[in-house]
Amino acid sequence: MQQSASSGDIFIFLNRARTHVKLLRWEGDGFALYYKRLEQGTYELPVCTSSNTTMPITQQQLQFILQGVALAKIEYRKRYKKKELSY
Repeated sequence: MQQSASSGDIFIFLNRARTHVKLLRWEGDGFALYYKRLEQGTYELPVCTSSNTTMPITQQQLQFILQGVALAKIEYRKRYKKKELSY
């Protein structure tokens, strides 16, 4: 994946049937692992437009995935977002 596991990012792994999810995160003194198996249904994956095996998602998208919210039907309303300064 060409990324450092100790970066603080959360790495998300789904099985082929999309019924199990594992979240892996480095917390400074060791790895934390979250594992969940669904009794019914599946997890939805965000639409990926490239052939990459990795895809960054937001914290909010992760929460929606874990709660079973259909990502394609979510419509975000316009909000102010401060532009970051580039030097």
